[in-house]
Amino acid sequence: MDLRFAIICSSNQNRSMEAHNFLNKKGLNVRSFGSGTHVKLPGLTPDRPNIYDFNTTYDDMYRDLMNKDKQMYTQNGLLHMLDRNRRIKPKPERFQTSKEKFDVIICCEERVYDQILEDIENREKLDISPVHIINIDIQDNHEEATVGAIMICELCTLLNQCEDLDNEIDELLQEFEHQCRRTLLHTIAFY
Repeated sequence: MDLRFAIICSSNQNRSMEAHNFLNKKGLNVRSFGSGTHVKLPGLTPDRPNIYDFNTTYDDMYRDLMNKDKQMYTQNGLLHMLDRNRRIKPKPERFQTSKEKFDVIICCEERVYDQILEDIENREKLDISPVHIINIDIQDNHEEATVGAIMICELCTLLNQCEDLDNEIDELLQEFEHQCRRTLLHTIAFY
């Protein structure tokens, strides 16, 4: 099967892009998105994040942070992350503005999962094609993003090997949950 995967976190920066990178390298059909209203990155202080529009390129964000405090943003890994991101695609994308259809959507936190479910439920139904929406909670830091990307890549590889996704997915997810010791959420929605 050649499933179409979407990986979604809030800002299409860390977790979704790390997984996007892993899945790309495995040759899987993947896109990544954010679900928030704006792109938020840590700032010089916790109460003052850097906020960007989804139309801002990764390159522009990289240059902006370089100009603000190159040393700090190098030390906290943001410049490295943005450099990786701009090699994958030009800018973050917001799922709610995409008209693409996917076979499987994987969300990286429950709040994002709820936003995606709500968005798909509120879309005009076109051809009633199913989409499996799965949530794996992944903390938003560089280490967890890497661990999460490995898990997502393993899961997507298993899903892509299914002969009948709709009939095999429940058992596959149960086994995967047991193996990775994380609780997964799963539902089917329709476009």
